[in-house]
Amino acid sequence: MTDQLLMENMLLLLKSNMEVYVHGTLEASNKLVHDKLCFGLEETLKLQHQLYSKMTEYGWYQIKNVDAKTIKDTLKKLKQKK
Repeated sequence: MTDQLLMENMLLLLKSNMEVYVHGTLEASNKLVHDKLCFGLEETLKLQHQLYSKMTEYGWYQIKNVDAKTIKDTLKKLKQKK
C-alpha cells in the first residue's frame, strides 16, 4: 500500500467520523455528552485539515477550478430536472 493510498483512506475515515460526531452532537440531550462529542468533532476537524494540507503539499489532493460557464450549465440542467 502506498503512502498516498494510506492517506486517502485515512481522509475518508476522518470524514466518516465527522459525520458521526456531527449527528451525535446535534442529538445529544445531555450537556456532558454534547460537549465531549463537540470536542471530538473539533479534534477530528483539525486532523482532517492537517492530513488534507499534507496531501495537497505532496500533490495527492488536487483542487480543480471550475469555470463560470460550467457552473451556469450545471445549474441550468438542475433547474430543468424540477
